[in-house]
Amino acid sequence: QVQVVESGGGLVQPGGSLRLSCVASEDTTRAFVVGWYRQVRGKERELVAAITSAETTHYGDFVNDRFTISRGTEKNTTYLEMNNLNIEDTAVYYCAVNQDWGQGIQVTVSS
Repeated sequence: QVQVVESGGGLVQPGGSLRLSCVASEDTTRAFVVGWYRQVRGKERELVAAITSAETTHYGDFVNDRFTISRGTEKNTTYLEMNNLNIEDTAVYYCAVNQDWGQGIQVTVSS
């Protein structure tokens, strides 16, 4: 089982930016998929962004070119750059390497 740890969340004002980091216990460049998901209390978890072993990327419809998923120079790290955040982006964000999930990290967008 791959251990996955998210970091970089916190409180940001509307229009601001955050970069989330996902660090795994092993090389994730060959993982079938590394994904960022989010969940608002009372709602289903939804895909934010994903990157595959073929380096293709996928984004949730709500992203609207505001977020970018990328790999770090370290082979076990994946980033989610989030720009122009709005209140509706407030959620717990999770990283998953295939089916191994992190504990999640809170992102709060508020003035």
